Amino acid sequence: MNRALRVVARRAVAAVPTFLFVALAAFALLELAPGDAADAYLAVTGGDQGYAAELRRAFGLAASWPERLAGFLGNLLVFDLGRSVVFNRPVAAVVLERLPNTLMLMAATLLVAAGLGTLLGVLAGARPGGLRDRIVSTTALGLLAMPNFWLSLLLILVFVVHAGWFPIGGIRTIGGPGGALDVLHHLVLPAIALGAGYIALYLRTLRAGMVEAWRGDHVRASQARGMRRRVIVWRDVARPALLPVVVLLGQHMGTLVGGSVVVETVFAIPGMGRLAYEAVVGRDALVLVAVLLVATIVVMLANLAVDLLLVRLDPRIASADD
Repeated sequence: MNRALRVVARRAVAAVPTFLFVALAAFALLELAPGDAADAYLAVTGGDQGYAAELRRAFGLAASWPERLAGFLGNLLVFDLGRSVVFNRPVAAVVLERLPNTLMLMAATLLVAAGLGTLLGVLAGARPGGLRDRIVSTTALGLLAMPNFWLSLLLILVFVVHAGWFPIGGIRTIGGPGGALDVLHHLVLPAIALGAGYIALYLRTLRAGMVEAWRGDHVRASQARGMRRRVIVWRDVARPALLPVVVLLGQHMGTLVGGSVVVETVFAIPGMGRLAYEAVVGRDALVLVAVLLVATIVVMLANLAVDLLLVRLDPRIASADD
């Protein structure tokens, strides 16, 4: 069995207890929280305790928590996530409708964050301590200090209200031509708002790795052979320093899903983050658990992809696990 297959096999075995733990923990936390979907509904419409009891029977909330847990796990075994009390639709249909929008936002954010972070990190680490390094590092601190909700509002004010270059929200133009370019046009500002802090983290991580790599014997050997500085920077300094950045990509997938709650709400993107917010407001436990489970699967798949990429970049990693 080659290295990649061994990595996939190990991650698949570890994924089963992780998925089960997340499902049980999410269900337990929601059971411990005060109130339920009937309370959220009555807070908007009003009603007495008799109507509340009738709603709980209609929503399937009248049973005891062990019975609800058994039903939840039984449905989960047959890939049935239940029915949403807020949307009055199957939970799986609601999640699958929103998931592509979040995946597109995450892909655009990672492209912006990893691309700009790597480029700026190489520019800063090529000459540590120089003027360019100081300017880039100072800019990174500014990006890291900006809350994404504040940056979202600032981007809307500058590039939507005043400049009129981008749409104010949504994922597609209603009644417009549609297509990939239209979606990308809508995702530019949300991706920048969500990825600004990650740009700074990738930049600083890559720069720190390059500063350390400059002290290596292999770099001094390349300099002694008279190789051009550009070749030394990319081959001997930047490439070894990329490994921690690749690791960060996998680690940040979970925080991207969490951070998308604010950004999707500000930019009115119908994604998983906004769905989680709507589920919390409506106390729709099954939808919220489904969002957490899907986010767990996305994070596990992303980490698997990162592990495979690390094995490709440095085969010693797979050998160390054997």
